[in-house]
Amino acid sequence: MRGANATRQEFIDFFVHKHGHTMVPSSSVVPLDDPTLMFTNAGMNQFKDVFLGTGTRPYKRAVNSQKCIRVSGKHNDLEEVGRDTYHHTFFEMLGNWSFGDYYKAEAIQWAWDLLTREWGIDKSRLHATVFGGDPQLGLEPDDEAFRLWTQVTDIAPDHVHRFGTKDNFWMMGETGPCGPCSEIHIDRTPDKSGGRLINKGDARVMEIWNLVFIQYNRDEQGRLTLLPAKHVDTGMGFERICAVLQGKESNYDTDVFSPLMDAIADLVGKRYGGRLDDLTDVAFRVVADHLRMLTFAITDGAMPGNKGRGSVLRSVLRRAVRFGWQCFAQREPFLFKLVPALVEHMGGAFPELRRNPARVADIIRSEEADFLRTIERGLALFEQAAERAGKDGVISGDDVFELHTTYGFPPDLTQQMARERGLRVDEAGYQQRMREHEEKSRGQAVVSQIALASSVPLPETDDRPKWAGRTGTGRILGWIRDNAFVTQGRLAADDQPETGVGLVLDRTCFYAEQGGQVGDRGVINTDTGSFVVEQTIKIGNATVHVGKVTRGFVEIGQTARLEVDAERELTRKNHTATHLLHWALCKVLGDHVEQRGSKVKPDGFTFDFSHPKPLSEAEKAEVERLVNEKIYADLPVSAVEMPQSEARKLPGIKAFFGDKYGDVVRVISIGDGFSREFCGGTHLDHTGQAGFFKIVGEEAVGKGVRRLVCVTGPEAVKHIQHLDHIVHDLTDRFRCKPEEVPQRVEALQEEIRKLQQQLRKGAATDLTAAADRLLSQAVEVNGVKLVAGEMPSAPEEQLRQQMDRLRQKLGSGVIVFGWVTEGKVGLMAAVTEDLVKRGLHAGKLVGELAKLVGGAGGGKPTLAQAGGKDPARLSDAL
Repeated sequence: MRGANATRQEFIDFFVHKHGHTMVPSSSVVPLDDPTLMFTNAGMNQFKDVFLGTGTRPYKRAVNSQKCIRVSGKHNDLEEVGRDTYHHTFFEMLGNWSFGDYYKAEAIQWAWDLLTREWGIDKSRLHATVFGGDPQLGLEPDDEAFRLWTQVTDIAPDHVHRFGTKDNFWMMGETGPCGPCSEIHIDRTPDKSGGRLINKGDARVMEIWNLVFIQYNRDEQGRLTLLPAKHVDTGMGFERICAVLQGKESNYDTDVFSPLMDAIADLVGKRYGGRLDDLTDVAFRVVADHLRMLTFAITDGAMPGNKGRGSVLRSVLRRAVRFGWQCFAQREPFLFKLVPALVEHMGGAFPELRRNPARVADIIRSEEADFLRTIERGLALFEQAAERAGKDGVISGDDVFELHTTYGFPPDLTQQMARERGLRVDEAGYQQRMREHEEKSRGQAVVSQIALASSVPLPETDDRPKWAGRTGTGRILGWIRDNAFVTQGRLAADDQPETGVGLVLDRTCFYAEQGGQVGDRGVINTDTGSFVVEQTIKIGNATVHVGKVTRGFVEIGQTARLEVDAERELTRKNHTATHLLHWALCKVLGDHVEQRGSKVKPDGFTFDFSHPKPLSEAEKAEVERLVNEKIYADLPVSAVEMPQSEARKLPGIKAFFGDKYGDVVRVISIGDGFSREFCGGTHLDHTGQAGFFKIVGEEAVGKGVRRLVCVTGPEAVKHIQHLDHIVHDLTDRFRCKPEEVPQRVEALQEEIRKLQQQLRKGAATDLTAAADRLLSQAVEVNGVKLVAGEMPSAPEEQLRQQMDRLRQKLGSGVIVFGWVTEGKVGLMAAVTEDLVKRGLHAGKLVGELAKLVGGAGGGKPTLAQAGGKDPARLSDAL
């Protein structure tokens, strides 16, 4: 049998050695350099600039096996995964490309040669499809491809078929390179009836290779324009061709998946049967597929989260966990345990998997644990919602909203579960609840008083002087007042709203808040008055100076002298420091670090970045050392504007690639270019101007996202002086040298520990007596010993110790403790192992009790905790 690794290599060797192609490594599945894509969904993504004529490569022919993910947008296979045997969220695409070199004839002939001569596939089972034209798009049928199939191959003429745009005109997405395509299908039916079943959704007759002839570019309006040159882009489903060559009806029966299926079986204690109508077999396929998608995506830099790419990862992971819970009885994180098997299986073909598999597993484990805390109650709510769906079979928007916001079930997961039950969801009702929720969440958030009706256009401001300095001149064009743009008259100090106005000039050196940097403050003077700028914002292409006239008046058409406050210099120090920090974090923590946001102010800055855990003190120290080393080197900081297409190719370039950039971008480079970022902010001329850098705080701002709080220059010095003052105060109190303070503190801590132990011994004696009293009052319920009653308030650890002691004494039984602390109820339940096997569950028991005292909780079958807010009902519950 031809193995998967051999198939991949034979494909590459065929095009490299026989047809002069260059082997190109797979690009990342996270396309950080293409904001139009959430994930890499085709082999041609990394060559998009070549097809558009905006980039080049040192070769005309390329071949590779590209990692692909399709879970969103036009190419979305998520719903089919597990339900059939050949759809995947993650898959490999074998492809060969021509960049203005060979075209249809060679692509068709070589594809046929590889399939039939090299791999020996039965010609009578192969069919080709070509584009049949589209009058609405003004496109003629692809008669050339139709003719070439019978001229350059020995395919049976009646095995060449014409299909429309849906099947034979390939588009990467809503926009971008596209063109007619020719697909190769294999007929695996007993009577070779593929001519009738092509593109009919029959798994036995499926597409295995798509030859795309790229010659158009599609714009946002759907218009097609000819590209500068014609190209070939082919894509063969690796998993599908392995199934064909190995004589398997299912992709999951090949050695692409068999090591994973075996690992899952060993972990969950079940065996894969390959059935389509068995939910356990569906779960095997879902878990194997989703594990691949998650591992490759996280390896390449994606992180589970609440928005965009992160929300897709989280949804896929929770879908796998849900199947694991329902079909494999997995009540603890389990997906992460399968990561080593995948790395062992695929790490040879994709070495990046071996870079840091422990980190990938840890991220998956943490996400699983979060979801498992709520999944049982969420599934119970779903069952109730399904019952309420009634005859119309629609789950209400309220239920979808509750599942999402309370139990972490993304709407698409609820939709998937609904489809399994033959139900639908009220999408409109859910969206309405989400809008109400977001409005409520915003609460009394302060909204800028400078509002503007969308029907009133503002003139464009030339704000390029902001990069040159803090002073400049401009002409007053008008001001925003009472939701209108005023373009005539004057504005006096005694005639303006309490909230101020928004002054607009034709030219300004003020920086409007954007890209994380706060807006400038300062003053605008004319011959007749002064306008104090309290904030600068951007509305469309206009820079709006928010503030008040404080002296005299200003009027339309006046020439104004602009001066930005000196605090801008402090902001410049901090903004350049964010770039140095970004570089240092990547050096110390790894390439997975990706900037997620920042807030740059005069008195310091925050920097958000992807990382799964807090930094150690050693990591912080090394980051600080690297940043300050670059500051002391007094390296030049340069800004260059260039076409975006060129800027994206610069080595090590960093950017918020989800943001929209113009055709021309500004690139900030430091030193010899070790740090390069797209940035429109104000920066230092030399790094030495930052003075000194210090990390003063760290916190989590979301799953897998950390925030550092930092200062530079005078604020950094002030922080060090403050710490020095604290140390001197401690040395005075302890009457010791600064280096002896830790020892003195440790001695005090030890003394406190001894006193606490003495107190605990006394409390433990009381707890032991109380627990023994409850044991003496044990009753028998349906043959089960039950110990239940109220205990004195004590640390949970001590209560748990008493529960363990009673459990050992009982041998077999159920124990329930209740107590009151600071007006709140605590509950704890334990069930011995023999009774768990009979169906008793501590988590369910304590959850029901918690409802009686106005609370909630749960846990493991053997031990669980809960809380409540109604102490008056504790005795009733017990």
